[in-house]
Amino acid sequence: MIELKTASEVDACEAAGKIVADVLTAVRAHAAPGVTTGELDALAADLIADAGATPSFLGYHPSWAPVPYPGVICASVNDAVVHGIPGRERLRKGDILSVDLAVHLDGWCADAAFSTLVGDGDPRDAAMIETAERSLAAGIAAAVAGARLGDIAHAIGAVARAGGYGLLADHGGHGVGRSMHESPSVANEGRAGRGMPLRPGLVIALEPMLQAGGHDAYRHDRDGWTIRTADRSRAVHAEHTIAITDAGPRVLTAGRPTS
Repeated sequence: MIELKTASEVDACEAAGKIVADVLTAVRAHAAPGVTTGELDALAADLIADAGATPSFLGYHPSWAPVPYPGVICASVNDAVVHGIPGRERLRKGDILSVDLAVHLDGWCADAAFSTLVGDGDPRDAAMIETAERSLAAGIAAAVAGARLGDIAHAIGAVARAGGYGLLADHGGHGVGRSMHESPSVANEGRAGRGMPLRPGLVIALEPMLQAGGHDAYRHDRDGWTIRTADRSRAVHAEHTIAITDAGPRVLTAGRPTS
C-alpha cells in the first residue's frame, strides 16, 4: 500500500533528513587516507545519538539477508556498489567511498547517500560521481505532480547511460516514511509516461547506482550484504529523499555532500 503523507508528516521526514544530511557531511569531512570505515561508522553513531535520532540500518533484517545489518552507515569502497559493512577497512588515497545513511526521528525516516574520492583521485572516477549527481538531479526534476514514476526512471537512466555507465541491476529507489523501505519501488531506468501517477504527499528516495564498466551485473560478498560489480569495475551511489508537492519536488535531505 502506498501512503501519501500530510504536510506535517512531510515536515517530520524533513526533520529526519536534516540529521541525515548533517551526519553525512561530518562523515565526508572525516574521510581521509588512513581512516577506517569503522571509525566513520562510530562517528555517525555518536552524532545520531546526540541528535536524538536512531539509525535505521542497524539491526535491519530483510528476508533475503543472512543476518541483521551490523552497522549504522553503509560504507562501500571502490567496486562495492552498496551495502558495504563498515569495519577495519582502511581508506587509501584515490579510493571511491560511497556512504549511505537513514535515520528515524520521532517515528519518521529519511535516507540519503553520496560518493566521494578519498584525497586526490582519478578524473574518470570524479566524472562518474558527477554523472551520478546529474542523474539524481534529473530524476528529482522529473518528480512533479501529475507525472509518472516512469518519467523519473527515464530521466535518471538517460543521464547514466549517456555517460556509458552501467546501472546496478535489480536495485533502485523506494518509498520512505514510517519505514525506511515502503512502496513504491522507483526504478533507475524506464519508459517515460508509464507507471503510477505522482501525487502530492508521496515521499520517495531516488538513488542512481552507476558502474564504470558499463554492465549492470553484480555479486554478493560472503557477508551476504556487500554488493560488488561483477566485472570489478568501480561504482558510485547518490541518493536524496524527496516529497512530491503541488509546488514541485521538495528535497528532504538537502545539504548532504555531493562529492
